[in-house]
Amino acid sequence: MADDSPSASRAADDPAGGGRGNLPPLRLHVPEPRYRPGDQVDYSHLQIPPAGVQPRPDETCAASETAPLCNDLVRVLDDEHRAVGPWDPKLDPDTLRRMLRAMALTRAFDDRLYRSQRQGKTSFYMKSTGEEATSVATAFALARDDMVFPSYRQQGILIARGYPLEEMVNQIYSNRADKLKGRQLPIMYSAKDYGFFTISGNLATQYPQAVGWAMASAIKGDTRIATSFIGEGSSAEGDFHAAMTFATVYNAPVVLNVVNNQWAISSFSGFAGGERATFAARAMGYGVAGLRVDGNDALAVYAAVRWAADRARANGGPTLIEHFTYRAEGHSTSDDPSAYRSVQEREEWPLGDPIDRLVKHLIGLGEWSAEQQAAMDRDVAEEVKAATKAAEKNGILGHGLHHPFHTMFEDVFEELPWHLEEQAAQAIRERRIKWPQWTPDAPDAPDAPEEGEP
Repeated sequence: MADDSPSASRAADDPAGGGRGNLPPLRLHVPEPRYRPGDQVDYSHLQIPPAGVQPRPDETCAASETAPLCNDLVRVLDDEHRAVGPWDPKLDPDTLRRMLRAMALTRAFDDRLYRSQRQGKTSFYMKSTGEEATSVATAFALARDDMVFPSYRQQGILIARGYPLEEMVNQIYSNRADKLKGRQLPIMYSAKDYGFFTISGNLATQYPQAVGWAMASAIKGDTRIATSFIGEGSSAEGDFHAAMTFATVYNAPVVLNVVNNQWAISSFSGFAGGERATFAARAMGYGVAGLRVDGNDALAVYAAVRWAADRARANGGPTLIEHFTYRAEGHSTSDDPSAYRSVQEREEWPLGDPIDRLVKHLIGLGEWSAEQQAAMDRDVAEEVKAATKAAEKNGILGHGLHHPFHTMFEDVFEELPWHLEEQAAQAIRERRIKWPQWTPDAPDAPDAPEEGEP
């Protein structure tokens, strides 16, 4: 019997099995960044609209009304550093100065702790240079008790909320005063009293956590909302989509931020889908409000986050915000960006530096000067220096002064079970064999490892 099935027909067209002869071969597209080391950089392909022309819909509008803003760029500061347009939050000069100081303090903190890592005082650090507005302006736009589920470059939120710098350094050094007892990678802070959820090194886990927290707040009839941050690379994770689904289904009072700084370590944004559409445009597919904002414009970031927060608090539902910015330095102290991108990218970035732009705006208002900025920079540098010196008295990497050795077995069970007690005793016994001079009664002896030193 003859086989006249479709598969038999295809086989007849191509007996070799290598594809139909009358069709072109398929090709796999692999994204490639525009510029590599040594290349001349030209950002003329970026569409940067004028500041002040973007419409500002009502916070309670239908999500579909924000669709044009997902492909636009909300901007407030124009090329002359004036605040223009309907998104201008009209902040008073004192608030602008406080915001500027928090941004300057964040940069000073980053600079000094980066040097500390290079000096061997800690194993790891991550800077937020060029992205300070995305965190600091967000902190100013939210209520003090709103819950933040951060990624690892939102130290500006802690600093803006007044978290002690010394405590941050203690965590980075994993010393005896580290409230997390050395259990977290440096810079993965946790501060419940400051509404700052524990940072996780697993990408995008904070997104569904934030949505779940926001849903719980709504269930309880609370007034607090949640916000979360990921980088554009992490938006390719499944947790991003799970969070978006739950947020839209349950109308969760949450602000979801994607910080598009163009690079996920050495992978450019195209590997996360940035070649085909903006990251804010993903909001449209889920039926939630979306905004795309100039992430180097502190006033625009404030205005966008405040709009989304007010919307969430009015039971208008979630908002996805893309902060369009640039990672001015390496991903971390373990990264060398000169190996994969042109050094001119930072210099040529068309949206400038967020601190410099806010300084020029205040100067234009007659509320600031270059001399005052220089004095502020000196002041914040001294504040950071004092905090690090105080923290160093509690220990640095490799110098002992860590938490007691036994604490590695604690804080999981209310009462330590017998088998963990046995393991703790065995570990301490083996430690004494390796370092006979060590005793728990003399942890700070200079000629012996401290009780908690590995």
